Amino acid sequence: MNLPRFYCRAALSPGAHIELPEPVARHAVRVLRLPPGAPMVLFDGRGGEYLAHIQRIERERVVAELASWQDIERESPLAVTLVQALQAGEKMDFTIQKAVELGVRDIMPVESRRSVLRLSGERAAKRVAHWQGVAASACEQCGRNQVPLVAPLEKLENWLARPAGSTLRLMLAPDADEALVDLPPASAVQLLIGAEGGLDPQEVLAAKQAGFRPVRMGPRVLRTETAGLAALAILQALWGDFKGGNHV
Repeated sequence: MNLPRFYCRAALSPGAHIELPEPVARHAVRVLRLPPGAPMVLFDGRGGEYLAHIQRIERERVVAELASWQDIERESPLAVTLVQALQAGEKMDFTIQKAVELGVRDIMPVESRRSVLRLSGERAAKRVAHWQGVAASACEQCGRNQVPLVAPLEKLENWLARPAGSTLRLMLAPDADEALVDLPPASAVQLLIGAEGGLDPQEVLAAKQAGFRPVRMGPRVLRTETAGLAALAILQALWGDFKGGNHV
């Protein structure tokens, strides 16, 4: 039986008694209707997971008792940073959720010239915090114990000024000379995906100057919420944990 999994930001330890965060407690008791004694899995994003059970329920408070720590990880050996231009509506939520399920290591939201959504100041900080919550929830669902970082929002042109180091930098282009499947293996990738309408020509030029290689996946033009996820799946199949083994 698959036990319910919950993310708790506070550091966990074997034998500890902790009060579950309010959203977690509400979901456990009101949605899943877990009774006292119900088993669960808790993780704090620092690696591994803890077997636990509900010790007591007191109105709005739910206290859990932690048992042993399990050295279990479901991380891909391929470290992919998704550099995603802001998307309108709920597309960013969808992209982040599915990217986490597909094993992305980090997510870098950037504002590009063609981004419909514009964020700044406190509004940007709140949205990034929301996206970090989306990433944590996706980890609860897919079994990951290390929560990918959703970095603070910044302008694409500023982010491109950062050094790449030894990381392979890729961006999608239907007319590119190189195909994604023909590239030599890499252990770390930065994948740049544009917003609705793609990247501005000047942004494409700046990305190339920053070391991004245009690659194609096929003959069709994909939407922004499809392109990054398709590329992530291909990368995991080529160099990550989708190749071989028993994967769903």
